[in-house]
Amino acid sequence: MTGFEPLITPLVAIALEVLKDSGKEEGESFFASLMKRDVGKNLQDVVFKAAGKYIESYTKRHGKLKVLGMKDPVELDEIFTTVQLLGEDEIQQFATIDDLEKLYREAGQRLLRHRSKERQDGIAVASQKQFLMVLGAPGAGKSTFLRKIGLESFKGKKGNFKHQAIPVLLELKKFTESKIDLKALIEAEFTTCGFPKPKEFTESALEKGKLLILLDGLDEVPSANVNSVIDAIQDFVDRYDKNRYIASCRTALYRYNFKRFSDVILSEFDDGQIQQFINNWFRSEEDKQAGTAARCWELLERPENKPAKELAHTPLLLTFLCLKYNKSQTFAMNRSTLYKSALRILLEEWAAEKRIMGQEIYEGLSVELEEVLLSEIACEGFAEDRLFIPQSQLVERIKKFLSSNLNAPKQLSGEQVLEAIAIQQGILVERVEDVYSFSHLTLQEYLTARHIYAHGQISQMVEKYLTDKRWREVFLLASGLMVDRGSDELLLEIHKAAKQYARHPKVKALLQWADQVTAGSSGNFKPAAKRAIAIASAIASTIIDIASDIDIVSSIGIVSAIIIADDIDSNIDGDSAINITSVIVSAIISISVSDIDREVDNLSDIARARGIDLERSITKVRSRTIDVNSASTTFMNSVSNDFGELEKSGIFVELDLFNFTNQLRNFQSALNESNITLIKKTSEQLINAYLEAFYLNQGLITYNREESLALYKYLYSVDLLLKCKQEAARLSPATWDAIEAELLLPPDN
Repeated sequence: MTGFEPLITPLVAIALEVLKDSGKEEGESFFASLMKRDVGKNLQDVVFKAAGKYIESYTKRHGKLKVLGMKDPVELDEIFTTVQLLGEDEIQQFATIDDLEKLYREAGQRLLRHRSKERQDGIAVASQKQFLMVLGAPGAGKSTFLRKIGLESFKGKKGNFKHQAIPVLLELKKFTESKIDLKALIEAEFTTCGFPKPKEFTESALEKGKLLILLDGLDEVPSANVNSVIDAIQDFVDRYDKNRYIASCRTALYRYNFKRFSDVILSEFDDGQIQQFINNWFRSEEDKQAGTAARCWELLERPENKPAKELAHTPLLLTFLCLKYNKSQTFAMNRSTLYKSALRILLEEWAAEKRIMGQEIYEGLSVELEEVLLSEIACEGFAEDRLFIPQSQLVERIKKFLSSNLNAPKQLSGEQVLEAIAIQQGILVERVEDVYSFSHLTLQEYLTARHIYAHGQISQMVEKYLTDKRWREVFLLASGLMVDRGSDELLLEIHKAAKQYARHPKVKALLQWADQVTAGSSGNFKPAAKRAIAIASAIASTIIDIASDIDIVSSIGIVSAIIIADDIDSNIDGDSAINITSVIVSAIISISVSDIDREVDNLSDIARARGIDLERSITKVRSRTIDVNSASTTFMNSVSNDFGELEKSGIFVELDLFNFTNQLRNFQSALNESNITLIKKTSEQLINAYLEAFYLNQGLITYNREESLALYKYLYSVDLLLKCKQEAARLSPATWDAIEAELLLPPDN
């Protein structure tokens, strides 16, 4: 027993049908002559054996996946994830760079996705189209898709491929000669497996349209042979046009050469496909019992892992992430190390594993030198807030780099280097004709951080971009890159800048209050953590004026306050409170619906990471139909459940919530009675009781736009400082102790 018996019967049926007209012996078919000699049973046995060997050979060569140094291969059928394809009109849908920039800004996402009205199931499209060209970036899963189609065709009517055909997969990278004989290559596949009369069998199968010919990797054909290979394929398709053909090619190289083929592009994975892939990857009984897949997905969904999740939309890099997680049950303590590994996969490992011969003009440029070049391109575009770069500018930048670098090969042209980077590696992607961007924003951010660190531009980065959210990831990556000198300089520069923001009178007053109400308290928290939670409590009080109409910003505040209460209840450290508080202030100063929506997204991510169910509140915020009664009840339930824990925590020197608790009950009663006059009166009493309990006054919690912006910049800087500390690969304890001692204190305290 081979284990392939269920697959053999459909293949045998096709083969016997083909053999009916295979060859002629004195005017009779070879099949008929055999049957007259009473050897029909023997023929069936021969075909059955050959079919089993053919399926076994295909499965061994093409039915397993082993990439990126995997210890053991995995069955392709076990991990294959549903593929989605975009139509030809999606490939060139944007007219200008401005269109691309506008799309990205409006989407408010890190990943540039195709705006497709309809994504189609890949195998279904393959069943519909007789001639199909599958395009995609390096690592998008083109080869895997073609191999899977072959496996499905073996299953006959039980499979998802709706045509009875024998799959023949030809790897075009092996076409090293200028002249190729496709029929001879197909015949060789059947000869090896023992099909009777393979030459006649091949000719008959082609004439009757019984083959599914899979042409994998047009982009991998040596450049000197590309034109001759394309011509040979075109002639072959025209000669044997009853068969089905699926070819694959990297999008950057394809120039619409195949006249009869429908062009489709492999869509990047969406969240559902990422989760499906992870579930398929961790499918062993041990992993199922341990819940490995669920934990991996949960970790990837955390806000701090958004950049890593961006990589996961590419199947190759998702495979890399799964391997990383399988090894350490995390993605990386240091994200810069993770992204460096991902970049190296695209730069050299993937091409090496695919055994693709490098273009001759490209071999002189070392990986290290290319990283320097890409870092310059990345940083220049990022500093100018340009994600999309015209080809002419890229070529000029490459030429300038080559001419100014003594060790760069002088024989290379800018055009050739750009083409090699785009086609062989896919790090730069041609989004529309002659317009490029980095394949992943994460990689551009990593390369930007690398350039800034290498050129000693930390101080300038802090001065120009400290509170620019677009640069947040660059700061974090830079901190992780500073292995040689440590992150001391970066953290000290951020701390110095934050202290300047703290000189604003309103910010300074709030910091003085936080210090006064927490200094010397009994709680088992660091002083900075106590001050952080005090500030969070004060900011939360700015949004409990629920007597007025509860608008979008107030609703965000309510959601935020619930998260803060949950954090306090969980006895977390103070950095999370600062993170959430900066988001609240950011929402308060937002002036557009899109800005507010983004802040809601931030809060939703934070809540989800802490296991808090805020779906109902978030939905209400988005719909702009906040119900005063319902929203305030949500907030007050949180207050009554969690503020008791706050009192017990010992964070504040003195905290008396007795009067506040009584006023909370009065307000709840007014809400239940739907008495508007009473609601207004009791809400004012509730606010006063809250301020009294925390020794606050209206001046400390009332902010105009300018004051809110100053507070936001300060809190954002402190939050970023804490996150950079977490990312630091190396940091002097003395440096951190000095910073922490001054954290959230008024300047010149």
